[in-house]
Amino acid sequence: MDDDNQIPGCLSLTPFKFLSRKVKASAAQKHSHKSPIVETTSILKPCGVEVECKIGETPPSYSSTVSDEPIFRPDVLKTIDARIDELDPELRKLSLQIHDHPEIMFKEKFAHDLLTEFMSSHGFSVTQHYLGLSTAWRASFKHGTDGPVLGVNSEMDALPGIGHACGHNLIAIAGVGVALGVKAAMQAHNIAGEIVLLGTPAEEGGGGKIILLDRGGYDDMDVCIMCHPGPGCSDPMFDIIHCLAVQIIEIEFFGHTAHASDAPWEGINALDAAVLAYTNISALRQQIKPTHRVHGIIEGRDWVANVIPDYAKLTYAVRSPTEDELTELLKRVTACFDAAATSTGCTHKIVQGLLHSELRQNPVLGREFTKLATKRYNLTQADPRESTGSTDFGNISKALPSLHPGYTIPALASNHTPEFANASRTAAAHSATLETTKVLSGIGVRVLADDTYLEEVKHAFAAAKRAATSIVSV
Repeated sequence: MDDDNQIPGCLSLTPFKFLSRKVKASAAQKHSHKSPIVETTSILKPCGVEVECKIGETPPSYSSTVSDEPIFRPDVLKTIDARIDELDPELRKLSLQIHDHPEIMFKEKFAHDLLTEFMSSHGFSVTQHYLGLSTAWRASFKHGTDGPVLGVNSEMDALPGIGHACGHNLIAIAGVGVALGVKAAMQAHNIAGEIVLLGTPAEEGGGGKIILLDRGGYDDMDVCIMCHPGPGCSDPMFDIIHCLAVQIIEIEFFGHTAHASDAPWEGINALDAAVLAYTNISALRQQIKPTHRVHGIIEGRDWVANVIPDYAKLTYAVRSPTEDELTELLKRVTACFDAAATSTGCTHKIVQGLLHSELRQNPVLGREFTKLATKRYNLTQADPRESTGSTDFGNISKALPSLHPGYTIPALASNHTPEFANASRTAAAHSATLETTKVLSGIGVRVLADDTYLEEVKHAFAAAKRAATSIVSV
C-alpha cells in the first residue's frame, strides 16, 4: 500500500448514544439562521464551551455489570498510582513532542527514537527496529525467575494533513505509563513476571500489529492490553467497545489514451470505469446491512480534460461486524468493480491489503476494567453503541486474551478531524489518559500476580474462540 494513500484503520470512537445539548451561541451564530442546538455524544461539560445538558431520560445503570468482588490488592494499586503521578510531567512532555512532530504510517522515526530512548533510560531492555519494521520497537522488563508475560501496545502514527487527529500521542504515553506503573509494582511488591511494551507503527491503514503478530511479536504474551481516546466532555468516560472487521482494497483500471475531442472513439476511458465502479458501490449500499460500511476515493495521474484517461485508481475500505460477513460482502463489492471494467472495456487489477479482524474484548478483563474504573477511579461508563471503526488490534484479540477499552477526552468533534487533533494535546486529554493508564495498570498487575484470575481470562478466551468456531461451522 502507498504510505501516502492510507485508509485509516483506527477506531474513530464515539461510544455513546447521542443526547441533545444547548451550546451558548457565538457572535457569528447570533446572526445566523442556523440553530445553536446541536447533537452531541456526551452529557457532561466539554472543555472551553458553556453547555447546558438536556437529558431526556436517565442513563441506564451499570452497577449491575460491576463485580461485587473486592478490589484486588489496593496496596499495589496505590504504588501504581503514585508512580504514574510521579511520571506525569515526563509523560506530558513525551505526548507533546510526539503530537507536535506528526509522522504517518511506517515513518514514525522521531517517535521510535524518542520512545526507545525513554524506555531504555527507565531500565527496560529495548530492541529497536523490531522484527524488520524500521519504526517498530520492543521494551521489556522482567522481575523474578518465572511468571506470566503482560503485553502492552503504544501506537505512534498520525494522519496525513491533520496530524494526531486520532490521539495516538496519547496512546503512546498510555502504553509507556502502564509499563512503568506495572514495573514499579513488580519491584515494590515482589511480583514475578515480565512486561513487554511494543511500539506498533502504522495503525492507520498499514496493519503494523498484524505484521508483528505474523512475525511472532506476540507469541510470548499471555495477555495484551491497550486503550484508545474518543470525543467527550470534561469528565472522562469509558466503554468496552466493539470494532468492525475491515478489508482495504486498491482497484486499478487500465485503458487507452486518445484525443478527447478529435478521436474519442479510439480511447478506452479508465476514469469512466472508476466512476461506474463508484456509482455501483453507491447503489449497492441500499441493499447492505446497516452494520456494514463501504467507503472509498477515486484517484488518477496526469489527467487533463482533452485526453481520455488511461489510468484510474480507487481505494476502498469494506467493513462488517465479523470476518465471515466481510467475506460475503467482499464478493458483492468485487462484482461492482468487475462490472465497471467489463462495461468500459478496461482491464483492472484488485489488490487486497491486510485483513483487520473484528475486535474481541475479553469479558473477564473487561469486567475488571469496569470494576476498577467505576469503584476506584470514579469514572463513568458511557451509554454504549456499536462502533463503526476498526483497528489492527482486532487480529491481536483473536490470537490471545486482549482488552482495548475506549475513553473520552474533551473534544467537540469526532476522531480524524483537526478539532480532535487539537484536543489530543490539551492538559485535560492528558489527565484523562493517565486515569485510564492507572486502570489498565491495575489489570496488568492482577494478570501477573493472580494465577487464578489469569486462568479465568484464558478460559474466557478459549470459550469465545470455540463459540466463534461453532458458529462458522453451522
